[in-house]
Amino acid sequence: MSQTLEVRPVQQTVELSGPPEAVYTALMDAQQHAAFTGLDAEIDAREGGAFATCGGRNSGYTLVLVPGRRIVQAWRHRDWPEHHYSVATFDLAPMGRGTRLIFTQMGVPADGYAWLDEDWRTMYWGPLARYLAMRRRG
Repeated sequence: MSQTLEVRPVQQTVELSGPPEAVYTALMDAQQHAAFTGLDAEIDAREGGAFATCGGRNSGYTLVLVPGRRIVQAWRHRDWPEHHYSVATFDLAPMGRGTRLIFTQMGVPADGYAWLDEDWRTMYWGPLARYLAMRRRG
């Protein structure tokens, strides 16, 4: 008999100083992704395309792409149980001259929730905000 994995969702809203198209591109372009995280990224930016980010720590497949508006991915961390994927959704909406990013990640193993919730804030949203602000200043 297999044991059921306890999961919980990560839900975060972030306000970024760049248009939705710039946020979308930074998340889906391997070079820009590596530039803002400081870690290697390989991203096939097509529906069904594979990705590996943060030096291979995170990997998965892109399920839905709506340029400038939405990214949905089957996403996993290398330390999770084998074959366990979450579903990560990045919804982008214009907000003045910036973007409101609503992030939801369903199916996160409960024992990894705390560090993952914090890592999205410190490894992604903070560096992404700085990256976008730097690009705007040119």
